[in-house]
Amino acid sequence: MSACWLLLPLICALSAEADIFPLDSISNVSTYYFNYFYCNIWEGECQPHQDDASQQVPVGDLWPGFPQDYTGLLHQWYCSLGQCCESGDCRITNNITGLAKDLQTKLHGQHLVQSVVLKAVQGFINSPESNKPLTLSFHGWTGTGKNFVARLVADNLYRDGVKSECVRLFIAPFHFPHARLLDTYKLREAIRDLVLRCPQTLFIFDEAEKLHPGLIDAIKPYMDHYDNVDGVSYRRAIFIFLSNIGGATINDVALDFWHSGQNREDIGMEDLEHRLRAETLETQGGFAQSELMSDHLIDFFVPFLPLEYRHVKLCARDAYAARGLEADEATLDEVAKAMLYVPKEERLFSAQGCKSIPQRINFFLP
Repeated sequence: MSACWLLLPLICALSAEADIFPLDSISNVSTYYFNYFYCNIWEGECQPHQDDASQQVPVGDLWPGFPQDYTGLLHQWYCSLGQCCESGDCRITNNITGLAKDLQTKLHGQHLVQSVVLKAVQGFINSPESNKPLTLSFHGWTGTGKNFVARLVADNLYRDGVKSECVRLFIAPFHFPHARLLDTYKLREAIRDLVLRCPQTLFIFDEAEKLHPGLIDAIKPYMDHYDNVDGVSYRRAIFIFLSNIGGATINDVALDFWHSGQNREDIGMEDLEHRLRAETLETQGGFAQSELMSDHLIDFFVPFLPLEYRHVKLCARDAYAARGLEADEATLDEVAKAMLYVPKEERLFSAQGCKSIPQRINFFLP
């Protein structure tokens, strides 16, 4: 009720002085405010869509010439609902401290990922005048944490995580299943539209090895060293590609270290990055045949190591904790032992990583 009384003077002013105020400017924000009232104040049945421009937070000098008293009242009330912030666009949080903590406490067995991803993202965020977008390529077996880390990045850079209006997740076989329909997918337009609506964007491509090379080359200019492409700058965009390419190579290196008695944590980027680049170029698929590789536009190839028994136990512990439960060591051992491990003789690496843990613990609940 108080919100309605607060807006009443504004509504009356608009009615009485419609001939002197730029109603076309006011209409630019009316749809957003209506959607916000309906969804959040009146609790209507709606789900804001990240592609709908009417869900964007209004910015700029929206009401030039409008009485400052009324503008101030509306701004004060609107901010009290948590829809504005001092940093500017409050959809973007850029919580590097939170990202560092999440990578350290929630991600297991991936010391290289923790180091490389944090440094890459932090460096990009702290360099507003970077000469190109940040492009990362995550490599490793299924279940080693590629999707998980991409979501951690989204959760800490954006208020609404992967559901943010500034984030788009594409799954290659789902969003782009047919090579003959490349022109109909409008990927270039989708990326351009999002960049125009958000000052910092994140694009995640899952199962990237299944992307058609023509599709990658179509968006390659957006990841290049250009001031702008057709008048739009993409330098504040982040592209993350998730791929199983190189999984066998990463596993071979980890196995060699184990056989030689060296610690897993001694594996360095120098042991893997060059081999990952080489295997990616030799593999059949979109990456190998695209200009993204030949023009060296991927900033970091990030290897996800295979997970060992001890890491699987930590994943099981986290899965129980997510349900508000605390499991004892015996239970965690039972969950870990139920997983498939390779090589068959040593039973060293989990063939499924941690991906199926949340489902598997259902069998061990009382």
